[in-house]
Amino acid sequence: VQLQASGGGLVQAGGSLRLSCAASGRSFSKNAMGWFRRAPGKEREFVAAISWSSGSTVYADSVKGRFTISRDNAKNAVYLQMNSLKPEDTAVYYCAAALTGYKAEGVGYWGQGTLVTVSS
Repeated sequence: VQLQASGGGLVQAGGSLRLSCAASGRSFSKNAMGWFRRAPGKEREFVAAISWSSGSTVYADSVKGRFTISRDNAKNAVYLQMNSLKPEDTAVYYCAAALTGYKAEGVGYWGQGTLVTVSS
C-alpha cells in the first residue's frame, strides 16, 4: 500500500496551494482519510479529516475557514486546498488513510509527506 502526496512547494503568505494524495495497493473508499503536518521542531499534528462518504469533515482550529479537505473515491485520492496561507503553516504535510480518530496513533497508513513552505 502506498500513499503518494504531492503539491507542496514555496508560496508567499496569503497564497494558496492544493495538496493531492493518491493511494494505491488497496481501496480506501470505505475509510476516513485526512492530513497531518509536522512543523520544524514540533510534533506531528492533525490538520483535517474527511469521512468515507465525504459527508463529514473535521478541521483543526488553526486551519478552519482557510483549508478545505475533499476526496474522490473513484480515484482513491484525497486533497487539501489551502488558502490564505500563513508562515506558521510551514510544515511537512502527510496524508493519512484508515483513520480511527484525530491523533497520529489512530492512523492506519501514512504517505511520505510533502513540504509546504510559506514565506512572510
